[in-house]
Amino acid sequence: MSISVHISGPLFDGRAARAAQDACDDAREDIAEFAEERALTDMGAHFRNPTGYYVSRVTTTRVSGDTSLVHDQGVVYGPWLEGVGSRNAPVTRFAGYGHWRRTKEAARSRGPEIAERAVRRHLPGMGG
Repeated sequence: MSISVHISGPLFDGRAARAAQDACDDAREDIAEFAEERALTDMGAHFRNPTGYYVSRVTTTRVSGDTSLVHDQGVVYGPWLEGVGSRNAPVTRFAGYGHWRRTKEAARSRGPEIAERAVRRHLPGMGG
């Protein structure tokens, strides 16, 4: 007696794995884009005397296969604007704006929802 089994489909030919990786990449990019937009919006709403230079330095950099970093490119007065510099309160009255802290909190809370949307876009390629 001989039994022949034929398997096919996204799970077996690699399409599902590629779609899953694409979903992860899209989720990372979408969350980083949300964070960058959120940081810039927050800065626009709270900065009292914006010059434009600082916000022009805000960018997103992919630092590894699964990590993107939204940052100010190391602008020397960035920590002071955030409120974590050595010249913030109590040394001076300026406590900082806290724009990066609020951005991080927003990305942390909205991240799962954003990632889920990215995964849903790729479900057909996974066989779903």
